[in-house]
Amino acid sequence: MPNSAPALAERPSRSPFFWRTLLWTWLSLAVVLAWDVFAMDRGFAHWFGDAGGFALRSDWFLVNIVHEGGRRLAWLVVLGLTLCVWRPVGVLRHLPHGRRVQLVSGILLSLAAISVLKYTSTTSCPWDLAEFGGVARYVSHWSVGLIDGGPGRCFPAGHASTGFAFLAGYFALRHHAPRAARLWLATALGAGLLMGLAQQMRGAHFMSHTLWTGWLCWTTGWIWDLAATAWLRRHADQDTDSLLPADSPAATA
Repeated sequence: MPNSAPALAERPSRSPFFWRTLLWTWLSLAVVLAWDVFAMDRGFAHWFGDAGGFALRSDWFLVNIVHEGGRRLAWLVVLGLTLCVWRPVGVLRHLPHGRRVQLVSGILLSLAAISVLKYTSTTSCPWDLAEFGGVARYVSHWSVGLIDGGPGRCFPAGHASTGFAFLAGYFALRHHAPRAARLWLATALGAGLLMGLAQQMRGAHFMSHTLWTGWLCWTTGWIWDLAATAWLRRHADQDTDSLLPADSPAATA
């Protein structure tokens, strides 16, 4: 009996995991909203910058290792995961083909969602504000359409999304490899927060930009998981092979 059957037997809306995830989603949203409500962005930004700008803006390690190196590494991982859709290695061999597709497509969908929001944003970065040596005035990202006098396109945090986008992999993995899924979750959260903090220190983003990116990537990955699970359930009878792990006897027969 393939181990994918139990994962598809219970409808998501009736499973304990669904309600736990919903709770964590609402709780994390409350934390992000609280950060905005108490206007903590500018105070935190002044830990790293002042009227003369941000001292670490051009820091070699933050620019070349965390920023550029982190982004390149993330895309190399995405490329490797894409190849693993057809030639899985390691823990990915325990995932059915459909879940491997879900993992990669969920990451790309999260990246695309953040990019679209960022492209349409009128919010400028901290280093563009007059209080940090720029020319723009501070305008909350909630003030949609209100121009702050800067270049905009700074919300949410694009660089942090190269870490947080991998949260989508947690949802794909948790059906068949729960231990690996938890490790994946911790790594994605850590990477996203590290990249976001590095950009905060440089003046490229406010912390709220990073927090919203994390929440949006988490929510996108979860919604994509619900859609993928529904699709796999519908096609379970017609395409049994897609639900078998790559290393199962039936899949390799």
